[in-house]
Amino acid sequence: MGQDEPQTPEIPRSPELMSPHDTALLVIDVQQRLLPAIRDGQRVAWNIRRLLDAAKILNMAVAATEQYPKGLGPTVAELAARLGPRQEKLMFSCRECATLFESWRTSDIHRILLCGIETHVCVQQTALDLLSGGYRVYVAVDAVGSRYETDYATALRRMELSGAVLTTTEAAMFEWCIRAGTAEFRAIAQLAKEAPPFDSGTQESG
Repeated sequence: MGQDEPQTPEIPRSPELMSPHDTALLVIDVQQRLLPAIRDGQRVAWNIRRLLDAAKILNMAVAATEQYPKGLGPTVAELAARLGPRQEKLMFSCRECATLFESWRTSDIHRILLCGIETHVCVQQTALDLLSGGYRVYVAVDAVGSRYETDYATALRRMELSGAVLTTTEAAMFEWCIRAGTAEFRAIAQLAKEAPPFDSGTQESG
């Protein structure tokens, strides 16, 4: 390009897109006595595990909750091994964990990607409360689940109509990564290439 030719300005990154520095991952209530009842639960847990691995690669903020663990058990082992201490709650919405969100806000995190169970109860109520609190909320539709398809589909529609952004595990991972050609990209590409588990007796989606 000649010296006198005008430079084409770079198009700014869309404010709709998540970035590692301003986004946190929240894993909601993926517990031992809840997961077996969830439609396509193995695949839900597999996608959550991939999100956790991608978040670690990109050094992102991560937290998890447990709904009445004395009765519903702890987080399933594969995910618990990737998490620090989980926040216990009795309220269905994670808004009960106020100190968590205060710490994220202090760290300039204003986007939260939700995953976990159940879509129409704890995930949905958390999404609506976080939207009310001024957060930009994203929901990985293949990393949330319910026992019944009607509950799952209706909750996703209600959350989207209320302002939550629906996405998928793979879309979120590459959105966080932003560009190819890096060590982080190569690690996340390997996560994207993994074959999903077979969940007998169920159909795809939560």
